[in-house]
Amino acid sequence: MENRELRQEQILETLMEDNPEEMKELFAGFRNLMMAYDCAIREVKTKLEILNDELSLVGDNPIASIQHRRKKPYSILGKLKRKNLPVTLEAIEENLNDIAGIRVICSFVDDIYKVSEMLQKQDDLSVIEIKDYIANPKPNGYRSYHMILEVQIRTVAMDFWASLEHKMKYKHEIANAEEISKELTACAEIIAATDLQMMKIREEIQKG
Repeated sequence: MENRELRQEQILETLMEDNPEEMKELFAGFRNLMMAYDCAIREVKTKLEILNDELSLVGDNPIASIQHRRKKPYSILGKLKRKNLPVTLEAIEENLNDIAGIRVICSFVDDIYKVSEMLQKQDDLSVIEIKDYIANPKPNGYRSYHMILEVQIRTVAMDFWASLEHKMKYKHEIANAEEISKELTACAEIIAATDLQMMKIREEIQKG
């Protein structure tokens, strides 16, 4: 482990020497980006805890423990280097999907699929990819269930719109569905404009 960390630190030093200006720009926004990943971890962890409580109402608690981690800065930069990617925030966001991770430990195999199913039903989470190494173990015998998730962050107004749109999508036999859909689209534009206006008002208040 010490040798690996030493190599990673050497990669970081090389990046600093080779790309001083790029590194300065990266570190300027890096803290905010990492905070976003930390918030995403807390969001998903809270959802898992709530789901565990809900599932416990109809049986035993399916989740035995929840662990989480976020890659260290030198690990992230080292991975960019190994992948021959530019040292930018955009490269991190668009190409690295393992910066933040949560490990859920379940007592039984069927509990894993129960938790997965409930996560997939969450409106503010999108499943990017699933790798089922339980049904399809790796050659070395590795078994686990991997989900790559996208966490959706919204304003209060956006969330209210999304909840209405969700009801519209899953409610059958709506007589004026087309008209309602057009009204929702119009509301989305109004909400976007209102959110921006509210932000400007807040900035004016803070200046005063």
